[in-house]
Amino acid sequence: MEQPAIRLSLEGIGHDYGNGTVLRDVSLDLREGEVTCLLGPSGCGKSTLLRIAAGVERQTRGIVKVDGRRVAGDGVYIPPEKRDIGLVFQDFALFPHLRIEENVAFGARGGASERRQRALALLERVGLGSHAGRYPHQLSGGEQQRVALARALAPRPPILLMDEPFSGLDHRLRDDIRDQTLEILKEEGTAVMLVTHEPEEAMRMADQIALMRSGRIVQVGGPYNIYNAPVDKEAAMFFSDINVIHGVVKDFQTDTPFGQFLTPGLADKADVEIIIRPQHLKMDFDRNGRGPLPTAQDGVPARGRVVRARFIGNQSIVELVMDHDGSQLKATIPGVFLPKVGTPLWLSLRRDRCFVFPCRQQRVLDTPYFA
Repeated sequence: MEQPAIRLSLEGIGHDYGNGTVLRDVSLDLREGEVTCLLGPSGCGKSTLLRIAAGVERQTRGIVKVDGRRVAGDGVYIPPEKRDIGLVFQDFALFPHLRIEENVAFGARGGASERRQRALALLERVGLGSHAGRYPHQLSGGEQQRVALARALAPRPPILLMDEPFSGLDHRLRDDIRDQTLEILKEEGTAVMLVTHEPEEAMRMADQIALMRSGRIVQVGGPYNIYNAPVDKEAAMFFSDINVIHGVVKDFQTDTPFGQFLTPGLADKADVEIIIRPQHLKMDFDRNGRGPLPTAQDGVPARGRVVRARFIGNQSIVELVMDHDGSQLKATIPGVFLPKVGTPLWLSLRRDRCFVFPCRQQRVLDTPYFA
């Protein structure tokens, strides 16, 4: 199947502020009809990269292309208003003297009637149809943010850049507006760059996630792949809580409370970290005949004792100290499960849900080994 057209290309983007480097050799493509999320912690360079793509900031190194045409880099600079790119920033910057309908219609194309019709349709889509005649100061911050989104969509831009566009919305409303926005963007075939620091938002909206750290893109992939095949421990940690089991390689294997793990590609005495998410630990009260027998995939059961148990709405978190080495592990269980402190429990894990990484200073592999 033919791939969608590339609308925006960032090639080797680097950017410096004073003596500090904010972006380091960043390359990324945005395709027609796809949402690409720039995901990462605050200060990693996400918003700077978005501003460079928009043209409101000029990169130190690298090239920006729109539909194959260079718009920035190597002596070329096309200003933002001539790039045919829609923008939604955190500061929505609505025109205070214009009614909501007029704000949205401002950037729409066509005659007055067509622009008004487009504005009213978009306001309905974002749940503000009844607010068309109001002014920005009469709306809440979340409502103003939705107006800014509608205004950016009004001219049907082929590329839309969005910087934390849903941050001002309450949790339930945010889910609804995200879904509505995604539906509109898909209908219109817009190529989208969405900046967010929330993994859940990226997983919910993205066709492609670009995970950033310290000014670099460390991993790019679809939500399923980037979650289930993290490039390193830090990438796994960004998407969920993790347990870390430390070990030392001997004869290409590492001994753990759950048996031996294969650790190829590392020399003897190398330190490794085995990563397991809390939801992939299984618990059982008894290993003396009453509980189900472990499969080969589950490895060797290991016993621990409960040190804390908490219920957080849709699941319970149980923390245990392991008999084997005194390490602490955390497991999550659907529903209510609150064993008393000191209760002995047997844990087993899914080997195919574990990631084995060399400790950073000894790392020799580019991708994790799945045990």
